[in-house]
Amino acid sequence: MRGLSTALVVGIIVALIVGFAAGYVLKPSGTASTVTSTVTRTVTAPSAGTGLPSVIEVGALLPLTGRLATVGEDIRVALEVAQDDINAFLKQAGLPVTFKITFEDTQTSPDVALQKLQAMHSRGVQLFIGPASSAEVRNVKTYADSNKLVIVSPSSTAPELAIPGDMVFRFVTDDRAQGRVIAGLAKQLGLTHIVIVWAGDAWGDGLHDAVANSAKAFGINVVDGPRYAPETKDFSSEVQQLNNIVTNLINQAGASKVGVVLISFEEGTQFLIQASRYENLGKVVWLGTDGIANAASVVQDPVASSFASKVKLFSPIMAPTESTKFKEVKSKVVAKLGREPIPYAYNAYDIAWALFLSVLATGKTDGASVAKILPSVADSFFGASGWTKLNEAGDRAFADYVVYKVVTEGGTAKWVAVGIYSMATDSFTGSLS
Repeated sequence: MRGLSTALVVGIIVALIVGFAAGYVLKPSGTASTVTSTVTRTVTAPSAGTGLPSVIEVGALLPLTGRLATVGEDIRVALEVAQDDINAFLKQAGLPVTFKITFEDTQTSPDVALQKLQAMHSRGVQLFIGPASSAEVRNVKTYADSNKLVIVSPSSTAPELAIPGDMVFRFVTDDRAQGRVIAGLAKQLGLTHIVIVWAGDAWGDGLHDAVANSAKAFGINVVDGPRYAPETKDFSSEVQQLNNIVTNLINQAGASKVGVVLISFEEGTQFLIQASRYENLGKVVWLGTDGIANAASVVQDPVASSFASKVKLFSPIMAPTESTKFKEVKSKVVAKLGREPIPYAYNAYDIAWALFLSVLATGKTDGASVAKILPSVADSFFGASGWTKLNEAGDRAFADYVVYKVVTEGGTAKWVAVGIYSMATDSFTGSLS
């Protein structure tokens, strides 16, 4: 920070510790002494010759269009709120620095995500929020690792990307956890047979395996349904194949013992529309995933929402920790977005703060320096999504899952939270009726 005194920087850190930055850099109770020592140790005043630029630029690679458009919109708004809050803090602290997030639309395309990353890197940007999908993260990973670019995703969950020592960080647990949650819900629903339909990409394949492995461990019979190409628009053949499988299972075990697991992004809306034409597919319960949970496209389409309401479409997604900070950020995001965002939006908000604090700690904006300190910052950080502690692979260490379903009230369809699945107790609290 060119021109800033050591005393001022120390004052900023003290302010952060006591809550000046609205409760940040605070672990859960019982670890306060660790937080203080960690922050004091890692945050130092940069020398006059290695100060920060007047603008700290972070790139946001978001799916503003394509299969994850709702996710992209929610995350964008949350990041706009984070940008405003960080700049308000900088102004209050008297720092002559601006925090800027530059948004780029990846179109939910791995190839476009890489193109946008390379273009921003050519301008000198080395810190990135996103991409959102695992397929996109996998496609940018080699370039990011080779060029020491920090990638922090709020929503990529493929287990294959849990790699220690790389430049990819994820403020979300990987899908080995979600797979167990989905299988646990199937068990609690009394299902003895599940049919998995899934998108054939890095995320879909990984989550398919996680669900299948956990379900088999619970004694549930797992049947593979259609694996479809992510770009599929017409699911006629896939739905017919699924109907044949489900019909056979209903004849064997009864409809109450059979379930469908739909592993999709927002293309799942079209799948639901076409599935509604088959009577037997409406007789069994459906389970969704974080890829479709809270998706606006489902409840905005009358056919998809009616069918989803009929089959429940219980869909888990990582749950933010209920806290004062969560409620404060939620109110700001809802005011701008006009609806409640998906939980991953809060992860994105916290990523912006974690990157900012990492830059503040090192006095540098290069990826290599930030990558070294980011895990320590995350370990001492309790934000809108909760405690952001990372594991050895640079992914979120733990989280619970909120379960949503689609209901229709007064002719209006909406997503509602029906309970929480605790990973600590491996149990669901709520109602699956």
